[in-house]
Amino acid sequence: MQQKVSFSTYAIIGTMLFGMFFGAGNLIFPIQMGQLAGTNFWPALIGFLITAIGLPFLGILAFGLSGSNGLRDLAGRVHPLFGTIFAVALYLTIGPFFAIPRTATVPFVVGFEPYINQAYGSLYLGLFSFVFFAIVYYFSLNPAKVIDYIGKYLTPAFLAFLFILIAIALIKPMGHFDQPTGDYSNLAFITGFKEGYNTMDALASLAFGIVVISAIKSRGITNPKEIAKATWKSGIFAMVLMVLIYGLITYMGASSVSAIGTYDNGGLIFAAVAQHYFGPFGAILLAIIIVLACLKTSIGLITSCSEFFNQVYPKISYKWFVLILCTFSFTIANFGLNNIIQYAVPVLMLLYPLAIVLILLALCSPLFRHKQSVYAISMLFTFGVSIIDGYSTLVKSVPGASLPLLESIKLFYTETLPLYSIGLGWILPAFVGVLLGLLWPTSTKKTTF
Repeated sequence: MQQKVSFSTYAIIGTMLFGMFFGAGNLIFPIQMGQLAGTNFWPALIGFLITAIGLPFLGILAFGLSGSNGLRDLAGRVHPLFGTIFAVALYLTIGPFFAIPRTATVPFVVGFEPYINQAYGSLYLGLFSFVFFAIVYYFSLNPAKVIDYIGKYLTPAFLAFLFILIAIALIKPMGHFDQPTGDYSNLAFITGFKEGYNTMDALASLAFGIVVISAIKSRGITNPKEIAKATWKSGIFAMVLMVLIYGLITYMGASSVSAIGTYDNGGLIFAAVAQHYFGPFGAILLAIIIVLACLKTSIGLITSCSEFFNQVYPKISYKWFVLILCTFSFTIANFGLNNIIQYAVPVLMLLYPLAIVLILLALCSPLFRHKQSVYAISMLFTFGVSIIDGYSTLVKSVPGASLPLLESIKLFYTETLPLYSIGLGWILPAFVGVLLGLLWPTSTKKTTF
């Protein structure tokens, strides 16, 4: 008989989960949204929370309730080959190709670049990213200790420094909320919804699922029902913490315009707020916050990716994958933040709808008795839209990639698919795929999950 799981266990795992999710991007999105939303603070924040918190929570929950051992196992419900291809593509995208290198470039750009000689920017980026990934490498070597590194130490340290800034902003508000600007004037909810959608944390939830399940099992919880229970309780703890932080950061942005003016991105807003309250010491405080935020996320990503690739290629040890991924991420990081973002977003726009549909199907799987045709057809129809989403985003930054056939398909989608103009055109095809999958003749060979 297993012992009763204590609240402290849920809290530590939940804190670890929060720490892996909450990186620098999660800091800069809501503070900029606050500036733009102004008096429409609440509808914008609610829309943001639905997609920035709701979807990642569902992703973690999908693992706990489905009993899947990882993303390849979960995506394998579509087809075993799809499970491997999709899992590899997602882990490479949120891993060494884009997300992990960005964890080094963001703190450098926001916390250090404004204060150094630009002529030596590349040199300093190289030195900073080398030290950064050396630290990440050390802490990622023992995946069993990740729950301690992130849950007990790095995340509490990050929160302590962040709350210093937030507490001062609450005690001494910078000003009143200004009038909303742009789409936040009359579409505050849906604009906030899209902003949270763009955080891409639903992808991260699929990658972090394996780490969360491993952390739960390391606490002696092995019964499937207890694992599911621990997953959703830890997830709720993490999400409540994220709601609190997102709300306070958005408030800080909304109240800052009259004191510091407006800026092009959230990183610059954070820097201006820190300087407003702490003067020259604000830069030091901001650098600590950003570095800790990115460090813990990077450790979570390196650990998740290394464990996954070690399962796919067991002949290469976990520790070798940690070294390979850190080295590759260091190399990519030195191409610069702008180049990373330019090529990352199209890939993310391709994968994100597929990830959302997979999560929702996994959660609803008992309702259609885990029928493979529902998974397969729904994901196929979703891919038909998401590949054009990815293509459209790529063409915006690389016009030479434009192709007449794909432009025609894009025009057709724009004119016929509901919600396509706001990036949600995949919803109707996915639903139609579910209906067709339900009507598809059942194979005589029983499929079990």
